[in-house]
Amino acid sequence: MFTGEKQCIDFAKFNLSSVTEGDIVTFEDVDFLGEGLELEGAELPGFNAEPPFLNNITDPLVKAFAQTVNGYWPILARQVNQSALCSIYPDGECESTFIPLNHSFIIPGGRFREQCLRLSWADSFSIIQGLLKSGLNDTVNLTLQDFMDKIRDFGFIPNGGRTYYLDRSQPPLFVHMLYDYVTVTGDTSILERGLPSAETELAWWANNRTLQVTSPYTRQTYSMAHYTVNNTAPRPESYLDDYQTVHDPTLPPMTDTEAYALYGEWTLGFEANPQLNNLGLRMLNVRNNIPVCLNSILYKAHTLLAKLYGTSSATAAANHLQIAADFRAGILDLMWDASKLAFYDFNLTSNSRNSIFTAATFYPVWSDIIPDEDLASQENAFGYFAVVNTVMNRYNGTFPVTFVDWTGQQWDAPNAWPPHQYIIIKALEALPANLTTNGLPTPGSGQSTYNLIPAGQLNFTEAQLPGQPYHDEQSVNMTSTGPGSDVNTLNGTVVNGGNATSGEDWAATLIREMANRYVTSTLCSWHATGGSIPGLLPQLPPAQLNLTGSINNTGSMYEKFSNLNVDSSGFGGEYTVQTGFGWMNGVLLWATAMYGQPLATPQCPSLAPLVAVESSTSGAVSVRVTASSVGAMVVTVLVVRWIDADVKKEKLADERYETT
Repeated sequence: MFTGEKQCIDFAKFNLSSVTEGDIVTFEDVDFLGEGLELEGAELPGFNAEPPFLNNITDPLVKAFAQTVNGYWPILARQVNQSALCSIYPDGECESTFIPLNHSFIIPGGRFREQCLRLSWADSFSIIQGLLKSGLNDTVNLTLQDFMDKIRDFGFIPNGGRTYYLDRSQPPLFVHMLYDYVTVTGDTSILERGLPSAETELAWWANNRTLQVTSPYTRQTYSMAHYTVNNTAPRPESYLDDYQTVHDPTLPPMTDTEAYALYGEWTLGFEANPQLNNLGLRMLNVRNNIPVCLNSILYKAHTLLAKLYGTSSATAAANHLQIAADFRAGILDLMWDASKLAFYDFNLTSNSRNSIFTAATFYPVWSDIIPDEDLASQENAFGYFAVVNTVMNRYNGTFPVTFVDWTGQQWDAPNAWPPHQYIIIKALEALPANLTTNGLPTPGSGQSTYNLIPAGQLNFTEAQLPGQPYHDEQSVNMTSTGPGSDVNTLNGTVVNGGNATSGEDWAATLIREMANRYVTSTLCSWHATGGSIPGLLPQLPPAQLNLTGSINNTGSMYEKFSNLNVDSSGFGGEYTVQTGFGWMNGVLLWATAMYGQPLATPQCPSLAPLVAVESSTSGAVSVRVTASSVGAMVVTVLVVRWIDADVKKEKLADERYETT
């Protein structure tokens, strides 16, 4: 590998009229190192193939699957390959964008070969939840040491392990991970370095990612956080995509000034990480969005840091509690809609709350910000979570990011992400006991669970919600509205929701159903791609594995899955669906460790060809499916629509991607 200057000289030697593919390949092989060589496999100190939490799992199949996933940690363990590193240019003979790390760590998997938190529902945070359940405390300690090194060197934790990520931050989850590690292990010695690191990170956020926002509702002014970067060029890791989007011949031409501004929006947009098509990418307005999830994370970071200080520094603890109180006031004022019983991002461009409902609505309660309206009654507390009940009854899978299903992007329906399932379950657990003593409410005669959701909360009518493809073996003629839309409702539970217990309160019911559905989605998608467990779960025959492109595969753990099918990956976005996968594994092990008793044997649908597509007189399209396509995601075309797409797209552009 040579310096950038030498690479440019060698590239300039090409005669563009006669250069061949072989010439380009030779140039890449000679002037560049191969991808991924900076890392190598690492040992996991203290790895236990049979961690104690397995004894708390009653179902034999779930227990065996959890043990299998626990065994994936050594596969994802990495350390820096010192022999592949460059001497730093100009003193050395080559240069690299790689940021070396001093300790071993767990990678997410797939294209994400480097350590990162990546996103507000972060990889490393979710991975650590599983590592702690697996007893890999030393690995968690080393991971935290790596993060503290980054904070020491840069003042914050970058978006990834490359120098071109140094203008992109990670959500401040370091304190959360530090607190969880100390709570589980009792190792307070790490705080000697951890507390100053936490102070540095939070100070960086206060100085570089916060601005003053005056509420249009109360005229109070708050310091709130948002995502922003200083960048006027295409992202190095996606240079061609960015360039082609700016110069897309099917879209209006852009001036250089407009293009430079848009490149910056993309960089910070992928810091917040919405994945959009070309038109959507041109409409990003992330700088002017105040995210409810990000500010909830910051609120909780300050409260947890105050707890870590304890009595050792009452002044520091009090300071962080005051900062947290200010964040709490801003979140409740700017983002809480008391009439809809939900939180929404605040849009600086429109100077109002967005009306797009997302899974981020659950971050404040996860962070222990419970609005007075929810505290006032069980009815209101349930109303805040009523949509979770609808998802469990209406859809085969778990909770999606949004109910927007026409974008084809990975942060919209039907995609569901592991960290969100964790956040929702933890938010349910955070409710005071006096708000959850009643049983789960039931819809009125001729109604569905949608009617239990507060009016206007989703900003979708029942008929506009994404539809659920159904399987022949279910013998259910699902409708877009009414009781027939709750296709998964059973007596006291839902399909793949575990077994109801006597006297179970409504929050416990939703936790049980969420945990079971997550485990089912993880296991069934793994099984559909070749996974098997001797004596308990035989591998599918080749004819069925061929449907999912999984011949010779032994099971895939995906970064995301579909909320329409428990045996399918998600899809969409800039890149193909990734396998590995750290945060899927982490949340799976956390869920099985925490809820081992109520977890029941997952019921995976069979794989067979697509058989029919039917239309109704109302214009709805009902899809009957006898196959789930994992990997190739054949069923991406099977989303039922009862929406006026043009109207909804216009509304989406006004709020989510509105230009300044």
